[in-house]
Amino acid sequence: MLSELVAGALSDAATRREALSLADVEAAALAAPAPLDAIAALAPADRVKIIAEVKRASPSRGALAEIRDPAALAVSYETGGASAISVLTEQRRFGGSLDDLRDVRAAVSIPVLRKDFIAEPYQVFEARAAGADLVLLIVAALEQQQLRELHELITQLGMTALVETHSADEVSRALEIGASVVGVNARNLSTFELDRDLFGTLADSIPAGVVRIAESAVTSPADVAHYRAAGADVVLIGEALVTGDDPVSTLESFLAAG
Repeated sequence: MLSELVAGALSDAATRREALSLADVEAAALAAPAPLDAIAALAPADRVKIIAEVKRASPSRGALAEIRDPAALAVSYETGGASAISVLTEQRRFGGSLDDLRDVRAAVSIPVLRKDFIAEPYQVFEARAAGADLVLLIVAALEQQQLRELHELITQLGMTALVETHSADEVSRALEIGASVVGVNARNLSTFELDRDLFGTLADSIPAGVVRIAESAVTSPADVAHYRAAGADVVLIGEALVTGDDPVSTLESFLAAG
C-alpha cells in the first residue's frame, strides 16, 4: 500500500509539472514569504502540544468528513490550542490538495505541515510555494540517500522536516540524517494495523533535543495521556477531530489530558 501511495503521489506531481515546470515552482518557492519556525512551535513544554489535521479520508477508514472549508476548520484548531496544522494534500486516497494547504496557510498564524508522500524535490518546492512550514518525510518510503537529500532541501528552504518512523531501524536512519523532529506512527503503512504502544518502545531511542511526535491511534483524551506518559512532546491527531461534532472542545479536552 505504501508503494502504491508513493507511486500515485509521484504520478500526480508529474501531471502538475506539465502545467508548472520545476524551474517555475522553484522560483515560486523562493519568492514565497519566509516559513514559520516550526521547531520553536513544537518544542518540548510543560504540557503536550498537538498538531491538528485537516483530513477528509484515509485508505484504512474511507471517507471521514466532507470538510468543505478547510481554512475554517484550521482556524477552529488554532482557537482550540493547536500548535500546528497538518494538511493532507494527497488526492487519490485522502481527498486533499495543495489548494487546501494554501487556504489553511492564509487563514492561520501557526505552522502548517504538508502531509503527503514526498519522494522528489519538485514536491518539496511546491510545498514551500504553497506556504508549508513543515514537510513530512516517511523513512519507510525512501532510500537513505533520497531521505538525506530531501531533508537537506527542506532545511535549505527554511522549512522543517517531520521525519516519520515505524521501527528502531527507521529511528536510527532519521537520526543519521540529523532530523530535529521525529515522528513515530502507530499505523503500519503496509498493513494499516495499529500499535499504540510502539511510540513508547521507541521514545527512549530519540535523544533529548529532538522533538518527539506520536502519530495515530488517538480516539480519546486517554490516548493523549498515554502518549504523554511515554514521552511524547507532541501528538498528531486527525480522525478524532474531523469526525467529532466540536473540534474546539475536543481539542481542548485532548490538551488537558496531556
